[in-house]
Amino acid sequence: MHQPKVSVIIPTYNRKAILKKALDGYTQQTARDKILEILVVDDGSPDGTAEIVSEFTRASQAPVRYLYQENRGQASARNRGIREARGELVLLSDDDVIPTPNSVAEHLAWHQKYPDPKIGVVGSVPYSPEVKPTPFQQWWGLDGVRYRPPCLFPGQGVAFYLMQFCNTSLKREFVYEVGLFDENFRTFGYEDVDFAYRLLKAGGKVLFNPQAVGYHHKRVTFSEACRLYEKSTASRRYFAAKEGGAKLGELEEMWANARRQRIKAFLARSFVPILSPLKPLLDSQIPLPSRLYDVFYLYYGESRREPLKAKGAS
Repeated sequence: MHQPKVSVIIPTYNRKAILKKALDGYTQQTARDKILEILVVDDGSPDGTAEIVSEFTRASQAPVRYLYQENRGQASARNRGIREARGELVLLSDDDVIPTPNSVAEHLAWHQKYPDPKIGVVGSVPYSPEVKPTPFQQWWGLDGVRYRPPCLFPGQGVAFYLMQFCNTSLKREFVYEVGLFDENFRTFGYEDVDFAYRLLKAGGKVLFNPQAVGYHHKRVTFSEACRLYEKSTASRRYFAAKEGGAKLGELEEMWANARRQRIKAFLARSFVPILSPLKPLLDSQIPLPSRLYDVFYLYYGESRREPLKAKGAS
């Protein structure tokens, strides 16, 4: 059976040290011969990323292509890589996601199993043990609000509002059919959700393969997790005016009105101010009940998120 070649696409900005670890990970793949190219799209980094990539390529003889552009955001950088890609499959990664040795082989195996051009594969993205994630970070990234693997099932399609494209492979031609990422997303957030919505609307499906692992090499504090809502404000406002934003807005309103969520909001308002002395423990290695993470995160972060309603909407 024909096995397609893969173009790995890594957008990067000012992360030369961790980028090298990601590149190392792709040179250690069991399916290394199936990687046609690794496209590093530098979105205007001033930190010497070009030199690091050049040194790495000379030392490893890896099929790396370095592409530089003025800073235009991650959506633009991903699109640059997709437009330059020559492989039948594009594997969209991130500069701080380190693939395990069998990750590419797992993506390829599932594309052989599901050859439909509209089917993609998303792998698991747990936090790297090297960063020693706190119990809160593990909850936030895995069991909480960010990636939600308990809501993902092997071989099942992933909802558009859960999709991330930091360890996701797609047939290149279908990506063009969907229309690439919207480059009007210049700041953090929602370009993934927007693209995923359009992908599903075009008849696509992205299946969850938990064996295609890419470790997220990042430490996140409680305050940093909460601030992501502020960082994504501009992107969220732009997304609100789009069809996918309207759909997610409907879902968020439904979730907010659900009895369980209303109880959680009541608990957050009533008890978090009293329990505030426990807040420093959220960045410790002491495991706390998930309900405590839930209400603290709702109180300090999630509750400050703007509703997803287009300007002028009722």
